[in-house]
Amino acid sequence: MLTPTGELVSAALSTGCAVGAFNVITVEHAEAIVTGAEQAGRPVILQISENAVRFHHGRLAPIAAAALAVADASTVPVALHLDHVESDELLAQAAANGFGSVMYDASRLPYDRNVAATRAAARACRRAGLWIESELGEVGGKDGAHAPGARTDPAEAAAYVTATGVDALAVAVGSSHAMHTRTARLDHGLIAQLRDSVQVPLVLHGSSGVPDDELTAAVRAGMAKINIGTALNLAFTGAVRTTLGDRPDLVDPRRYLAAAREAMAATVARAVRLLGVPVRG
Repeated sequence: MLTPTGELVSAALSTGCAVGAFNVITVEHAEAIVTGAEQAGRPVILQISENAVRFHHGRLAPIAAAALAVADASTVPVALHLDHVESDELLAQAAANGFGSVMYDASRLPYDRNVAATRAAARACRRAGLWIESELGEVGGKDGAHAPGARTDPAEAAAYVTATGVDALAVAVGSSHAMHTRTARLDHGLIAQLRDSVQVPLVLHGSSGVPDDELTAAVRAGMAKINIGTALNLAFTGAVRTTLGDRPDLVDPRRYLAAAREAMAATVARAVRLLGVPVRG
C-alpha cells in the first residue's frame, strides 16, 4: 500500500527502528524490494534517483509509474521517494508522478548557496505536499563535492535545518556511496551529537558498505532512514553472472532476471529485518 515517506520515518523513530530505503533502477528492482519487504513484514521506501532517471533517457514517468504500481499492490506500507535531485525541472515533476518525498541535493554548492537553493526547494515541496530531505557534510564515494572523510558539523547542521525548513537531513558520518565491501566505520558519537542538535530525522547514505553491527549502532545513535543501493546491484549482477555461467546457452532474459530479482529480494529482506529490530530503550 502506498504510504507517505514522512509517516514511515516517523513510525520508525517512535519504535526505535529505522526504515530501509532502496534504490530502484529497473522494474525488477522495485519488485524485488517490495517482495523482500513483504517477506520480512516491514515497510520500505522505493527510491528513484536523478541518475536512474537519466538512465531512462531522462524520462521520469515510465519508471515512476512502474514503481507506483508495485507500491500500490504491496501488502506492506511502501513509500515512493525521488532521490538526489539536483534539477529543479525534475523536482517539479515529483508530485504529479506519485512521489511522496524528495531528497534535494545542493551539496555540491558552497554552504550559503546550498541553503538558498534548498530553502527554495523546501518551499516548492511544501506547496506540492512533499516531504523533503537534504544533505549537509558531503558523503564520500562520488566525484566533485563528495569528499571522502567529510563530516557534518552539529552546530552547522542545526543552523542549516532552521534556515532551510527541511524535514530530514542526510549527514556525513563515515559512510561512502558505491562501496563493494562492508568495511565502513561510522562516527557514532557524532551521530548522537547530530541527533541532539537537529529537530528532524537523520538519514544515512552509502549504507551498503556498513556492517550489521555498525548499522544497528547507527540506528541506536539516531539514524531513522537508511539508504541502500549498491548491495542490490551486487546481488543482481552476481545472480545474473551465476545463471549465465551455468547456462551459457540461455537467451531468455526472464530466466536470469528472475534469479536477479530473487537475490535482490533476499538482500532487502535481510536488511529490513535488521533495521526493524528495536534498538533504543
